[in-house]
Amino acid sequence: MTLPRLRLEHARRLAVSCQHLDGPLPLPGAGRMREVLGTLRCLQLDPIDVVANSHLLVLWSRLGAYDQQELADLLWKERGLFEYWAHAASIVLTEDYRLHHAMMRGYPDEERSAPLRRIGEWYRANRALRDSILECLRDSGPLPTDGFADLAAVSWESGGWSSGRNVDRMLDILWTQGTIMVSGRAGRRRLWDLSERCLPGWVDRTPLPEPEIVSRAAEHSLRALGAGRRKDIEQHFIRSRYPGLDTIIAELVSAGRFVPVSVEGSSPRERWYVHADRIPLLDRILRGDWTPRTTLLSPFDNLICNRERTLRLWGFDFRSEIYVPKAKRRYGYYVLPILHGDQLIGRVAPRLNRRDATLTLEGVYAEPTAPAEAAAEVGAAIAALASFVGARRIDHTGPAPAAWRDALLPETA
Repeated sequence: MTLPRLRLEHARRLAVSCQHLDGPLPLPGAGRMREVLGTLRCLQLDPIDVVANSHLLVLWSRLGAYDQQELADLLWKERGLFEYWAHAASIVLTEDYRLHHAMMRGYPDEERSAPLRRIGEWYRANRALRDSILECLRDSGPLPTDGFADLAAVSWESGGWSSGRNVDRMLDILWTQGTIMVSGRAGRRRLWDLSERCLPGWVDRTPLPEPEIVSRAAEHSLRALGAGRRKDIEQHFIRSRYPGLDTIIAELVSAGRFVPVSVEGSSPRERWYVHADRIPLLDRILRGDWTPRTTLLSPFDNLICNRERTLRLWGFDFRSEIYVPKAKRRYGYYVLPILHGDQLIGRVAPRLNRRDATLTLEGVYAEPTAPAEAAAEVGAAIAALASFVGARRIDHTGPAPAAWRDALLPETA
């Protein structure tokens, strides 16, 4: 079955709905959090907490105010989640352990690339450091990074932050191998322990054949995307870890799991797909049964983590300016896109002063097509963010769109 040609509006609404970003906010509870996590499959980790850490904001955009202890319990008590690589360093589902195990086994594989061969050579030259870390964990774990002695025979050299940080590099290798895991956190510091002590007993550790891993991961990816091209699927979830994806997609189409569609503005040769599980949702959207929401998104939100796709579907050119010199920034150091229904209509540059519980808006920017009547919803989203992060006051210090000014500036009172 080939579906009718989708307008961009339909593709956007399907993506927003699949990401749990439409309709009224749900009632609080761990059940809803599990549902969201079951769709997203990963929450990108980022140490920057100008407002709040990214993974917390991703859940807030979908759940509204929620109990962060519920997430902590899922991570560190129930062990239903763990920290590993997805499209970036992320919180992932423990039930997906076998999908991530493909990256773990054989790492670093000296045949794959020159950088990995170099890591492999360094790893083999530092067996004493490896063995001492594992012995320390067996005897005294969990331990923070500074809990290990540097017994490297050969120092790690690079032009980046990791140069000379031998313990950090070895821990990263052992983590990527799946030999050790993050067992908890003490503030921002990761606590390391042996994987055998972190993984719950119900986890099946039997290796899956590579085609099955790719097939399962591709299905997770497309369910989260809504409508996606091959390159969208490959850049989502376990980014760039889809060997043989063309063959897998053909098999999923043949099995009726992926349904080919066309999307407005695409060339005849550009194939889009919708997962069969999402066809009922797409049917409702095509009938006009869709409820918008206005919220703010983390700069690393799952909806927009693929910048090329974000530009293709939303016409929204989003780039992080964290590492751009201040004088050259267009919008600010830390910027949250504004999602209004199926449109990305602007950006907010907030900063939380925890000492005086103030959320400072260093700028609010509207896209040229942003509707003036969205001002009240944007103001409400900003107020909801302030409440979530514990701010008692909102202070506007930067520019604001003239059409939104009246709705936004009263928040300074």
